Amino acid sequence: MYRFAKAAMNISGRAVRQVRHGSTVRDDFHSKYGTGMMIGGVGFCVAVWAFVLFQSDITWNLSPVGKVMPKPWREAEE
Repeated sequence: MYRFAKAAMNISGRAVRQVRHGSTVRDDFHSKYGTGMMIGGVGFCVAVWAFVLFQSDITWNLSPVGKVMPKPWREAEE
């Protein structure tokens, strides 16, 4: 287990160094595309959830609290 954890830390450390020093993303990427990417992501999520809620015919099993009333107690017959 120690070897696996050590190897995983080495890989993640190498990836972090590579991203920090070898990134090819320009500095103005987020200012140019950030809003559009955010709106696109929100639109995608809304579309997927709209499909799931309205088209997939899933039974959602909503809580019966407050809707189901217990039957009156019956005394034991002697």
